[in-house]
Amino acid sequence: MPGALDGIRILDFTQMMLGPYATQLLADLGADVIKVERREGEWERRLEMMGELVDGDSAAFLAMNRNKRSVAVDLKSPGGRDALLRLAARCDVVVENFRPGVLDRLGLGYDDLRAVKPDIIYCSGTGWGRDTVFARDGRPGQDLLIQAMSGLAAAGGRAGDPPTPAGTSIVDASTALTLSNGILAALVARERHGVGQRVEVDLYSTAIALQCQEISAMVNQGRPWQRSAAGVGQAWLSAPFGIYAAADGHVAIAMAPVDAVADLLGVPGLGDKDPWRDRDEVKTALEAATVRRPADDLVAQLLAAGIWAARVRTTAEAVDELREQGHDLVVEVDHPSHGRLELIGCPVRLSETPWQLRMPPPVAGEHTDEVLAEVLSGDELATLRAQGAVG
Repeated sequence: MPGALDGIRILDFTQMMLGPYATQLLADLGADVIKVERREGEWERRLEMMGELVDGDSAAFLAMNRNKRSVAVDLKSPGGRDALLRLAARCDVVVENFRPGVLDRLGLGYDDLRAVKPDIIYCSGTGWGRDTVFARDGRPGQDLLIQAMSGLAAAGGRAGDPPTPAGTSIVDASTALTLSNGILAALVARERHGVGQRVEVDLYSTAIALQCQEISAMVNQGRPWQRSAAGVGQAWLSAPFGIYAAADGHVAIAMAPVDAVADLLGVPGLGDKDPWRDRDEVKTALEAATVRRPADDLVAQLLAAGIWAARVRTTAEAVDELREQGHDLVVEVDHPSHGRLELIGCPVRLSETPWQLRMPPPVAGEHTDEVLAEVLSGDELATLRAQGAVG
């Protein structure tokens, strides 16, 4: 069975997380994604995670580049650029996440590609947008910096604590999902209306959009956010929402009436408390009861009473459980350099055209000859290799 995006070809100039995660999702769903790397390979191949590499490759790179073919090309070489233009003429989508203007200066911008493929879908992911104040002053656009500037980091943690960023690159990942959604919309528009177009997303806009409900409350209710001193889970919400200490770990309690939770835990005197105004007092009183109880017993009691709750687990515990269940979200792949790898699979499930694991993450330039042979003669390819334009 072909994938949902079988027949769609994507020329992928992306690196780090924003672009590669987006294009991997599309590759998982059947698109032919051709990853363009520097001759020595994408920069992220050398990004250490927990201070280490996986036999010379970054675990981050391996996580976001399966089902892609890699071509290694010197973008600054005239021959390499011309080969990529020929390749782009056979592609449906081009994706890049360089700083604004970089590919234009290399002769691979939107106008250059539209000249060889008038209905091309040209997608850009940036930190701050293409023509904004922050983009014009050249500041770097990176996940932590965007969390800092957008208010996300300042909204995390307890009152009096330093701002607390998310435990993963949440803005990168969310913008990648936004980018893949924009690409799919543009493909539908081309199918229905016959037009190619430019698609743009940026980290800062996504970080602001992620806070749509909180910003709506702030601007329409005239009340700024306030972090809770006792640790109510989000700066915008009322007790009992939050993480509670248990005798052997922690338990999360979501939206629930204060009096219902208090009655269940045997905490008197909270029925007349205001869930917002008195939220620190409420949480502290409830936690004095939860800390004496085993976490699993607490969760079972809360769930039985219809109160949303869960034990707080480590990522390792969650992955171990998925592996034990044989869940298809944890997949194994044989890599030509690293042997057996475990990766997190595609979270999108389609009943008739399910995602497929077709290829492991590529070695840099592994498919250069295979891909460029579609648009270059053997002599042309040999000349580029002699010139050092391809790897």
